[in-house]
Amino acid sequence: MKKITLRAVMCSMVLLAAAGCSKLDEKIYGNKFEDTGGALSESDLAGVYNQLGGQADQANTYALQEHSTDEMMGPTRGTDWGDFGTWRKLHTHTWTPSHNQVNDTWDQLNIGVFRATQVIDRASSDQIKAEASFLRAYFMFQVVDLYGQAPFRDPAAANTDIPKVYQRAEATDFIIKDLEFAESKLGSAPNIGVASKAAAQALLCKVYLNRAVYTASTVGGPFTFATADMNKVIEYANKVIASGAYSLEPAGKYFQNFAWDNSEQSHDNIFGIYNTPQRQIGNAKNRWKMGLHYNQTPDGWNGFTTLADFYNSFQPGDERRGVAYPGLTDKVGLRAGFAVGQQFGPNNKALTQRSGKPLVFTPDVNLNFSTEAQGIRVFKYFPHPNADGSVTDNSEDNDYVFLRFADVLLEKAEAIMRGGTDPNGQTPLAIVNAIRVPRGATALATVTEADMLAERGRELYYEGWRRNDLIRFGKFNDPVDQRPLATDKTRTLYPIPQRAVDTNPNLKQNAGY
Repeated sequence: MKKITLRAVMCSMVLLAAAGCSKLDEKIYGNKFEDTGGALSESDLAGVYNQLGGQADQANTYALQEHSTDEMMGPTRGTDWGDFGTWRKLHTHTWTPSHNQVNDTWDQLNIGVFRATQVIDRASSDQIKAEASFLRAYFMFQVVDLYGQAPFRDPAAANTDIPKVYQRAEATDFIIKDLEFAESKLGSAPNIGVASKAAAQALLCKVYLNRAVYTASTVGGPFTFATADMNKVIEYANKVIASGAYSLEPAGKYFQNFAWDNSEQSHDNIFGIYNTPQRQIGNAKNRWKMGLHYNQTPDGWNGFTTLADFYNSFQPGDERRGVAYPGLTDKVGLRAGFAVGQQFGPNNKALTQRSGKPLVFTPDVNLNFSTEAQGIRVFKYFPHPNADGSVTDNSEDNDYVFLRFADVLLEKAEAIMRGGTDPNGQTPLAIVNAIRVPRGATALATVTEADMLAERGRELYYEGWRRNDLIRFGKFNDPVDQRPLATDKTRTLYPIPQRAVDTNPNLKQNAGY
């Protein structure tokens, strides 16, 4: 897990939660971003983009959004992956205000908000302001989604001022304003690592679709989806569609969105982290390392698994469940997608465990006591083997994706299902089948809420959106494998870190904690 230095944590605590902070005069996470009180430097905006690197970690934001759901868990395997219960507590919904990843995620996201605010405050260029506004909206969206409150420190405020706190509904309005400004000023981008008009539109779709969750009078619902909000989702989705810049990958090409050459090959990816062999800010390798067994090529950390029920929600012919990928499977034996059963290495050699037993990934898994081979693994991202089958550090330049065209289409379908009107006359059924059929899944005859949630899971698994979706559909607290009882709706929000509550009187601990 990524370590955060004591100095960085202390600075973020003072910056975001306490009164009397003078100025951000320490470098955080090693980036060239310092609050000197002077004019904007050209490295400042890059520092905000670099903060996105934490989103590609296997821990923190990603873990909070995935391990708490029906599609991921981190089983303890003997003495491996115990980590003081950090992964188990996320899956069983038993975290507390002192949980390490709850605290670290709060720091990472709020640092991103503040860095972006500094750039917006000083930039004279609308382009820079617009990019920073999009990034601030992205970070604050995650804060609002996970914690329900967003501390905000105005760079022009007096040093003695306690940071204000936006409650969930007003923070959502703040995010929308940032994105509207970004959408009005941005154009296309050279790659997915630069904020664009389409990225702002895609994130606006997500904000409006979840607005009912963020404005509900009771945490966890029930939710009332306003027709006006659903129409906004449709409006912005149609803008992305009308741009003509994005499309679904054709049959047999789903995993092209996540492969080593997705920068050049994917027409689906809208925004994320642009990686090259020389610049690997988004650690896409975490996504394959966290599931690979020690004896596979490349070797991994033998950690996280999916749940058998989630795997079984895919039809056998659905390519999203798993395929032999050219240049990967023929070189090292690894398949793209879900890995279950006997595993193979280079030259199609059947692999073994460290004990010498066959390496057979099994659907059954125990969160507390698993063997090294239990659990279905997921390889949505994967490395690019060299010609000789070796995998080296320069094999990790897959772009890391946050926003995709397929997600926008499914959000549009859901918004229509929830009462919105599409001026183009599309139906939820037509949109969903346009995604399913090329993937090799059977066309649906009707689309219910359960169908829509399931399809989002099949299309977007392991991309960091499952918790968000489950909450919106009222299913987050349902029992799942290794969590046999329903949990309280207050668990749809994480607690504010206790140290933040203790040092900022404007923060109030969330209900249930």
